[in-house]
Amino acid sequence: MTTDARPTRRQYPHAERQDVVQELHGLRVPDPYRWLEHAGSAATIRWSAEQETLYAAERTSWPGLERWEAEVAALNSVDRVWSPKVRGDRVFWLRQDAGREHPVLVVAGAGAGTAERVLLDPGALDPSGRTVLDSWEPSVEGDLLAFQVSRDGTEDSVLRVLDVATGAVVDGPVDRVRKSSIGWLPGGGAFYYVRYLDPRLHPGEERYHRRVQLHRLGTAPETDAVVFGEGRDRTEFYSVSVTADGRWLAVTATLGTGRGTDLHLADLATGPLDRPALRPVQEGRVAATRLHVVPGTGPGDLVWLRTDRDAARGRVVACRPAELHLGPGAWREVVPERPGAVLTHLVVLSGPELKHPLGLAAWTRDTVAEVTVHDLVEGRQVATVPLPGTGAVGDFTAGPPGGHEAWFAYTDFVTAPRVLRFDARTLRVTRWERDAPDTRAVGGAVTRQVAFPSRDGTTVRMFVISPAGRPDRPRPALLTGYGGFGRTMSPRYRAQVLAWVRAGGVFAWAGLRGGGEEGEAWHRAGSGEHKQNTFDDFAAAADRLLADGWTEPGGLAVMGGSNGGLLVGAALTQQPEKYAAVVCMAPLLDMVRYELSGLGPSWTPEYGSAQDPARLPTLLGYSPYHRVTPGTAYPAVLLTAADGDTRTDPLHARKMCAALQHATSGDGPVLLRLERGVGHGERSASRAVALQAECLAFLASRVGLPAPERPGPASP
Repeated sequence: MTTDARPTRRQYPHAERQDVVQELHGLRVPDPYRWLEHAGSAATIRWSAEQETLYAAERTSWPGLERWEAEVAALNSVDRVWSPKVRGDRVFWLRQDAGREHPVLVVAGAGAGTAERVLLDPGALDPSGRTVLDSWEPSVEGDLLAFQVSRDGTEDSVLRVLDVATGAVVDGPVDRVRKSSIGWLPGGGAFYYVRYLDPRLHPGEERYHRRVQLHRLGTAPETDAVVFGEGRDRTEFYSVSVTADGRWLAVTATLGTGRGTDLHLADLATGPLDRPALRPVQEGRVAATRLHVVPGTGPGDLVWLRTDRDAARGRVVACRPAELHLGPGAWREVVPERPGAVLTHLVVLSGPELKHPLGLAAWTRDTVAEVTVHDLVEGRQVATVPLPGTGAVGDFTAGPPGGHEAWFAYTDFVTAPRVLRFDARTLRVTRWERDAPDTRAVGGAVTRQVAFPSRDGTTVRMFVISPAGRPDRPRPALLTGYGGFGRTMSPRYRAQVLAWVRAGGVFAWAGLRGGGEEGEAWHRAGSGEHKQNTFDDFAAAADRLLADGWTEPGGLAVMGGSNGGLLVGAALTQQPEKYAAVVCMAPLLDMVRYELSGLGPSWTPEYGSAQDPARLPTLLGYSPYHRVTPGTAYPAVLLTAADGDTRTDPLHARKMCAALQHATSGDGPVLLRLERGVGHGERSASRAVALQAECLAFLASRVGLPAPERPGPASP
């Protein structure tokens, strides 16, 4: 065991470097800060407290922090609603008024102009603001509501059922559900859901093994029948759905957070509810497939599949339920794959006023949303839906069975999310009448998209948001990306983006391999053994910003979170000279041991496992923690973590912080911001604003971007 007494430019908290070396498949893997994995040890608690003191002291030196916070708060302070769910004679939706810490769940009569009332308010459940509403699902008739809440950011949800008319809780609690999907049966007496194993019976495995179960209201959860999941891979995630008529149960199984899905369907009319005869529709395929069944469907009618099987960018096929198990040979294509566009959503509408069921389909082309309408029987496109701008769509919901309405959200870099209503009778889209009335576009920012070659010649695209719309002069620039899990970096309203730009900077939003910007092949090209492509794309984006004159050396900062934290950690350790400052949020950084904590075991389909001799060299080759080299002039680094994060354990940020503080010869600080009582994502509005503002102030202080003079509200 050794310690390090090397002098540094800053006096960092002492962190013992231990002679811990693990041998894996013949490779020696040093891990000098493994002791920092133990959050509750006296040494880690002492070191963490000293890091908090250091962070607080450094924070006071950032110019204009209060103005950054005021600007982010002003831009974040917009009224927002989410797409509604109509059940029976009621409509339910989330609403977050400007200044409110959390969204509330609102209910009203389904008719226009009916009175609204707040059904669930997380602030009333917990005035501390540390409880969030994770998920909710009304019953078929709309008289009951299953809702899930968690506390302190853990996402370990507890499910209860309340009576919508009275607000009284009538069932629960059911623990170990973690944002489970809910498949209500008609009448409201039972539902299917997903639950984790009991930790008392399976110590250490409860986060990874899941089961689909049937819960009958008024019975103990311990008696719930298991209907799917026994003997299957422990890293699978499940989702369930039941048609409103109670006829069909669909179970989707995704291995880890990959995109390939197994799909099973059961006709509940042919067997007991607690032993449904689930038949495989698709198994053991890399392809992602989603099933769409409308109520009233019989074995001889049509159902639809949205799939990228044999169509990497996605298509829609029709089939009869009795023939689904036969595979693609029984499928009839009704919406073909589109060159250059990726299919992202499908809503099926089948009202009595429609000649045939219609499919409302959403696509991304070069990361920008398009929406089309298709006759799902004749297999022809009948309309293109106009959108308010160049942006993204999502949060699709459909009206009650037999209805002609659907809703979806639209947003772009300067437009806060707004809810649009689609009428299948007229093929028209209008603003939903209950949407926030003051959703406006924000001035002072212009968006353009640029394309450029990566290291291997692959074309990559990014959005550049700037005050001028073109490189008028070099400005402080902030680059971000994600590049993982098939997630698309679509244009979206973000207060921190606009705050940076309205202060005079340039914000770049890159779509990298590993994401979903160009379909599943694009995702696979940046995952597993190809992960270095993601980092090469990001480096090429940085080079393009410099080459085009958007910024200049010393003026480029990078920021990323979660898988994006891994991204900027790799950028930091592979080309430290390129960046003036780095913000690394809720990151994965030790890629040799990532699968031993948090939700790491479920991510091996994305990254590979260090237990695999063929994958270890790749993981070790880019693992940021293992690439930290003493004597390197690293840029200023801010690592952020949350003690309630059950996805990416804060141990990654702690170990990386200690390694960088030991190694760096640079002038910039290496800091750790540890937040308590929150987790990986959801937090109260004020805490989200504080986090974003501090990150921007830190970066701005390193690249010379003055703080905003005064906060500016959204402009018409």
